[in-house]
Amino acid sequence: MALTNVEKNQEILSLALEDRSEGYQDLVSNSSATLYLLKDRGNFKEYSGPKIRERLLYNKTGSAIWYNGFDFLNPVPAELFSDAEYTPKMVAVAVTLPNEDILNNEGENQLMDILESHIEAAESELIDEADISLHGNGTRFGGKELGGLQLAVPTMVNSGTYAGIDRGTQPAWRTSVFDAHTAFPAIGTQVNKDTVRPMLNSIMTQRSRGKKAANLLLMSPEHYAAYDAATVAIQRINDETKLGKLGFSALKYYGAGRVADIVQEGGIGSNMPANTTYGLDLANLWLRYHPERNFNKIGKALTPINQDAVVQYIGFMGELTMTNPLFMWKLIDSNPAA
Repeated sequence: MALTNVEKNQEILSLALEDRSEGYQDLVSNSSATLYLLKDRGNFKEYSGPKIRERLLYNKTGSAIWYNGFDFLNPVPAELFSDAEYTPKMVAVAVTLPNEDILNNEGENQLMDILESHIEAAESELIDEADISLHGNGTRFGGKELGGLQLAVPTMVNSGTYAGIDRGTQPAWRTSVFDAHTAFPAIGTQVNKDTVRPMLNSIMTQRSRGKKAANLLLMSPEHYAAYDAATVAIQRINDETKLGKLGFSALKYYGAGRVADIVQEGGIGSNMPANTTYGLDLANLWLRYHPERNFNKIGKALTPINQDAVVQYIGFMGELTMTNPLFMWKLIDSNPAA
């Protein structure tokens, strides 16, 4: 049986999404500095199975010993590894067209115009959802959303369970938090152009080891403005290589023997908490995804049983995961007016 015009146009919708879906991962990642840098480092990684497991090195062997001659060595048994266990989360956005619109816009050019409008609206919603969850704590939709930075790098670091591990009883699984109001009495009590660099230098010194440290500083507009004002033009180093060319407000941090990207997260509808800077070690932050749900088209176009319309979904399944909290931190300013 030949396809009707409506069925043909439903196939056109499905094929249009198929053609665009290969770029959805870039579309979403390029809208967020964090996701872009994770993808650029190769930290978008597939998983399989009902749970996402990240292997954690949490202990030393305890066998190191200096010796000479026939001294006994120290081959002690030790438990070195544990697993953090994450539950994959799923999100879907619908591209929905009533068949009335399809019929009223028959003709290749007219139909593609209306498809473009509906697909772009769905793509915009997918980007917004990814950003909300990235900056969230995983509690929306009854805890079904992706666990974002407020969960991974919380303000209360010594309570709650993350990835199946109790932060209250496991200090090694805690990130760090610094309140400008109380953490730096010798520097000041609020983040401004005079204090922001000394505060960052102090934190980077405390939360680093060897070559390991936070290499991305996500700043709210307040903290970014303070850092920008703290650097005269000759000192200000703009990122013109990657982040800058993507349109992000980006600077480079050089201090305490460290280098990091500084990105402003803010603007209309921003989900970044005010008066906050995240220090992220991207070597230990991952976006794990199911290979069949990687910001792409889900199945074929569907027709609801009680509506004259066509629906096609695009979506994602996975989770933001962390493998080492030692170099992850948050700087807050709990009393900006102090």
